[in-house]
Amino acid sequence: MTISKLLIHKDVVDSPVSKQIVSRLDVPFRVVAETQKLFEQVSSTKDPIQKGKEVLLLTRNKGKFIKECPGTRSYTCCGYKILHIGTFCTMDCAYCILQSYFHPPICQFFVNHDDLFAELDHHLSLEEGSRIGTGEFTDSLIWGKYSDLNTRLVERFASQSRSVLELKTKTVSIAPFASLDHHRKTILSWSLNAHAVSKTEERGTARIESRLRAARACESWGYPVGFHFDPVVIYDGCEDDYEDVIKQIFAHVSPENIVWISIGTFRFMPQLKPIIQQRFPDSSIVYGEFIPGLDGKMRYFKPLRIRIYQHMVSVIRKFAPDLTVYFCMEDEDVWEQVMGYLPSDRGGLSAILDESALRHCGLKS
Repeated sequence: MTISKLLIHKDVVDSPVSKQIVSRLDVPFRVVAETQKLFEQVSSTKDPIQKGKEVLLLTRNKGKFIKECPGTRSYTCCGYKILHIGTFCTMDCAYCILQSYFHPPICQFFVNHDDLFAELDHHLSLEEGSRIGTGEFTDSLIWGKYSDLNTRLVERFASQSRSVLELKTKTVSIAPFASLDHHRKTILSWSLNAHAVSKTEERGTARIESRLRAARACESWGYPVGFHFDPVVIYDGCEDDYEDVIKQIFAHVSPENIVWISIGTFRFMPQLKPIIQQRFPDSSIVYGEFIPGLDGKMRYFKPLRIRIYQHMVSVIRKFAPDLTVYFCMEDEDVWEQVMGYLPSDRGGLSAILDESALRHCGLKS
């Protein structure tokens, strides 16, 4: 998807960030006083999700920029902090929860960066460190050709020693990071999947091989890297397919430079199913063996989840016995059966990930 319409809220039309984006994005723009009519127009189209990916609204974030990861009580959460820089994404993945999360789904980029950095500076001044990322409600790197935000974030995190920034992506838009003094306080991470899943379910994303080559380049620039297998899709032959990608990871980057690898199987709120069926009629991902989970999401039967987790973890351990591997939103039974321990045995999942960040990124405890 490419941006074909640029809208700027009247409150930020004179913002330096808005002017920068206008100069870089070769698209006519229109100033808007209110957005309700725009949302109604997008919602009334045949495919509002696709339409929303073609419209970029520059606006102000009126709420907090730093938010807690929206985990649930029933499953182990990693204690991640979200830096809320914008919403939605120009790529188009069948399984993406954002299709049913925003109403209507539309690309928004928050341009009140003075407020963002004021809040961030206050947060970074606290004695307790954090793992902070921008890839929860959007892809971290899709904004790089329009804005210098990522460059400023990398430089800001490089100036402190208690927190780490994670930028997560399915792109290869890494050129801005080549010459930055990052001091290893930024982790560049890639979402990965089996080749068959990526080819059919991830429209507009970089190929898996290209993502891994980008990770290798970032490692050569001194960055620590991470990988996220989420969502893992279960199908006949999936064990071999995910094993192949894991082997490719270690053929591209050093195990010692990988901060963590997360794994999470496909899960979705029931309202996402008809959206996938309509927008991706050839997709079969919603027809697996699912049951309602404790958080209301549809999940694979636990024995199926445990089996694929055991296989993937065993393959990772062959290459990197000490690498930090964790599950995204899984219960204690899964942890115990696959890992042989509970996160609480080691101080909790947050403590496990904090220790790995400290070790790889030179953080102060």
